[in-house]
Amino acid sequence: MSGSILVVGGGFSGLTAAVEAAEMGYDVYLVENESYLGGRVAQLNKYFPKLCPPTCGLEINFKRVKTNPRIVFYTQASVGSVSGGPGDFRVEINVSPRYTTPQCNNCKSGEAAASTEVPNEFNFGLNTRKAIYMPHPMAFPNQCVVDPSVVGSDEGRKIKDAMPAGHVDLDQKPEAVTLNVGAIIIATGWKPYDATKMDRLCFGKYPNIVTNMMVERMASPSGPTGGKIVRPSDKSEPKRVGFVQCAGSRDKDHLPYCSYICCMATLKQALYLREQSPDTEIYIFYIDIRSPGMKYEKFYKKVKDDKKVHFIKGKVAEVKDGAVPGSVVLVAEDTIGGGKIEQEVDLAVLATGMQPTGAFNPISGIEYDTDGFVVPKDGIVPCGCAKRPVDVVSSAQSATAAALKAIQTLVRRAG
Repeated sequence: MSGSILVVGGGFSGLTAAVEAAEMGYDVYLVENESYLGGRVAQLNKYFPKLCPPTCGLEINFKRVKTNPRIVFYTQASVGSVSGGPGDFRVEINVSPRYTTPQCNNCKSGEAAASTEVPNEFNFGLNTRKAIYMPHPMAFPNQCVVDPSVVGSDEGRKIKDAMPAGHVDLDQKPEAVTLNVGAIIIATGWKPYDATKMDRLCFGKYPNIVTNMMVERMASPSGPTGGKIVRPSDKSEPKRVGFVQCAGSRDKDHLPYCSYICCMATLKQALYLREQSPDTEIYIFYIDIRSPGMKYEKFYKKVKDDKKVHFIKGKVAEVKDGAVPGSVVLVAEDTIGGGKIEQEVDLAVLATGMQPTGAFNPISGIEYDTDGFVVPKDGIVPCGCAKRPVDVVSSAQSATAAALKAIQTLVRRAG
């Protein structure tokens, strides 16, 4: 029987589960698909309930990971398959090379030598990055990455030559790792629902229709616009902003469930905009506002009391060209005021739903429900958004519970 625990996913819930289990005296393996730990929280400007920046919760967990010898983590790694059972799981891990060495934490000279520019996935394509890059300013591990597309090319060699000796290693190969663990915690997190799937909302047709996570990156001081929420078309400050709630959620043709975080994310982003400009008018089109708990309800009331924030109970059915260049008109049925409403805005924000990663990359040997959420089994414990849509605080609570459940499995098997 193995006395170790595997945590799949290095976001906020995965980090929490890993450090909780390790600090209880258990060996933990942490596997993360991205080149950095921190997950979706690392992309936020602020998160609830205290409107803290990501550093507030992530830095302390990074320190706990670095200083705990019981935690071994793999980045740019994926789980190929899971077999066996509680107390004796066999897990196949595939680790991709990043083509740099641990001392490579500044790639400015390599960036200058690189010519390829691709959309920056961390910023949802709002800017570009070079073929050698640091994933983001607070990336952990603090190590650059070389895009595999330039390995073996003249550009790859130019990047290597421009960097200090020993920093870039283009001969690195993929690695296969086999782990034997007693319990598995699945913390694979979520992805924003693909806004291009909702034809009526015209994402991709109009440049000034963005998603809520794109706004979050713009609002971040380390983001592509230095903390200013602007229109992608001309980088101007929007004076009228429309939020489209339940964009893909609670919809039989897309995600049938409530994504839990979208209402509060919109209220938070309305505050970002009001702090940025006291003249901005905000229009929130909603089915109903879900603000679970006393703190969230107080926050909702604070935003609702703002005379510049207008709530329209109605689902946006159509988007069309506005009279002003770059603007769009949101068309909905106002179920409270009555009648059809057509509101022209400079920037439209789609509050896209939360889709579990399991819907895209299921792991062989793990069971999922029809929506892609993990089904718990003896020795396999889902937490955070792999289990159900939750906010950051609930993810941490779920992760602590998952760590205890995994330890319970080990203790029961050992006995």
